[in-house]
Amino acid sequence: MDLRHFRYFQAIAEELSFTGAARRLNVVQPALSRAIKELETELGVELFARTRRSVALTSAGRVLLGETGLMFERLDQAVRRVRRAATGESGELRLGYIGPPTQRFLGRLLEEYHRRCPEVTVHLEERTPERVWEMVAKGRLDAGLTRPVLAHTALRMETLKLGDERLCAAVPHGHAWSARKSLPWSRLAAQPLVVLARREGAGLHDEILAACRRAGFTPRLAHTPSLISTVLRLVESGAGIGLIPDCLAETDPCLRWKPVQLTPARTIPLVLVWKQEHEEPPASAFRTLVAEWLRSGELWRTK
Repeated sequence: MDLRHFRYFQAIAEELSFTGAARRLNVVQPALSRAIKELETELGVELFARTRRSVALTSAGRVLLGETGLMFERLDQAVRRVRRAATGESGELRLGYIGPPTQRFLGRLLEEYHRRCPEVTVHLEERTPERVWEMVAKGRLDAGLTRPVLAHTALRMETLKLGDERLCAAVPHGHAWSARKSLPWSRLAAQPLVVLARREGAGLHDEILAACRRAGFTPRLAHTPSLISTVLRLVESGAGIGLIPDCLAETDPCLRWKPVQLTPARTIPLVLVWKQEHEEPPASAFRTLVAEWLRSGELWRTK
């Protein structure tokens, strides 16, 4: 007994004619008769009451017709689900990200992804850059929106560069530098600096220290808190000059934001990271969308 038997049965039951069913299925009538005989033998029931002039369903045949319709409907649904899964339109996407640098586009990006892949369940994990890389490397995340880390080459994962951010100095209102449009890095030499702790963002922390060395001085790190919000509050209190990416510029009305100039310019990259081997279709579909938006400029579109 296979699907062919049920398809032949369904056609005969709906046509109530072996001749009509044979024409509909484009098979010879003896093949239909053999298939129905095999099906009846397997089930141990008669499905049709046949005479030379008519074909009618038995009570068992009427029940089987209803069940056959449901069976083929479920089969069609299963085929559609399998095909959607293969193209990334269903399944799960486990996405890691770092907060402030992705605020400009992540909501819009996920909205478009949901429109394209409405049956994919998205799980979001906000972590530090190092933690995002670690979780992608271990297969706990499918992809991550993060910054490069020191070990990124050794981890042998794929990356797509999304953009670069400049570094800004954050100063409180009323500070002597409030009216300046920008600052040279050398002006920071004598200032107490407030910088995010290295354990929370090694790439950002190390880039700031490298820029200070290039400008010819060793920085005075007054505070290295674990949260960007604490960096901002310490700057507001007058504890020092904050050094942060420009994605945070203008997010806090209590502070002033000044680009810090250095030649060559020092920037902080933002990347999409993933493991090529064993990549699931939902992750591939997400990566395709990100690449499309990056090429078109939609990723960094201003509101």
